[in-house]
Amino acid sequence: MFIPLHDANRLRHIRLQYVTLGLILANCVIWLLFGTTALGDASSVRATIASYGFIPAVATGHETLPANLYRVPAAATYVTYAFLHSDFMHLAGNMLFIWVFGDNVEDAMGHLKYLVFFLACAAAGAATHAFVQPLSVSPLIGASGAAAGVITAYMILHPRVKIWILALGRIPLRLSALWVAGAWIAFQVYNFVSSDGDSVSWAAHVGGIVAGIVLLPLLKRRDAKMFDFTPVDETVPPVPPPSVPSDSLPGGAPAPQEADERGPWDRRGSQPDDAASGESPKSASRPWGRQPGNPR
Repeated sequence: MFIPLHDANRLRHIRLQYVTLGLILANCVIWLLFGTTALGDASSVRATIASYGFIPAVATGHETLPANLYRVPAAATYVTYAFLHSDFMHLAGNMLFIWVFGDNVEDAMGHLKYLVFFLACAAAGAATHAFVQPLSVSPLIGASGAAAGVITAYMILHPRVKIWILALGRIPLRLSALWVAGAWIAFQVYNFVSSDGDSVSWAAHVGGIVAGIVLLPLLKRRDAKMFDFTPVDETVPPVPPPSVPSDSLPGGAPAPQEADERGPWDRRGSQPDDAASGESPKSASRPWGRQPGNPR
């Protein structure tokens, strides 16, 4: 649909988005070590997905994993699945959304509450997926449910902030978060209602969206505004004033002339003659009205 690139939205409460960066790093490292054949073969990758991915039939008690694949309790997979990805593009897409939108949501909540929010949105996505497909034995993997909650929270917090995106993967556009995230949310809901048998779990996305709406008012800072439509400060480069001819000025006043080469002591190209003035260099008054050693 679109690829988010950048938002000019400064942090207000934290210096660095430690949790967002940590989540991205953790996802990347886990994929490199366990989602590829770096430390094993394809069968070990499949075993990792079956063990730590979210399988609705196992989570709901309709099925059990073989003993060699049972590595964590089924309840833990409501979260662990969000740190597994099928391939590089799956990983890159989710991490890009978390990178662009996550820092300001973390800023609005604080580090610890944002981590709780992220994991809760992931769990809500898994729970919604299990509610829709309770007997499915296919593992659910990916941070899309958590990312959906982050995107939704960002839209509620900063609807007016401008975001650079690539629409249809190639058209650069700069639109407000309300349009960008709102269109993304509408697309997820539409696919959830209309799609059948898709490989993408739209239910997990919708679960993350709902969790983002519910949890944001509970976890945000007291002074973090929701639906903040106040104008966003943007740095605009200064533009020099245009030259104006003298005959166009009001009252026929002459146009201002450029400064000549006289120095601050009213002498052209010369330095002050301290000896002639009878003052020592240390006691002479400076042209900017300060004595040496005066604080600014």
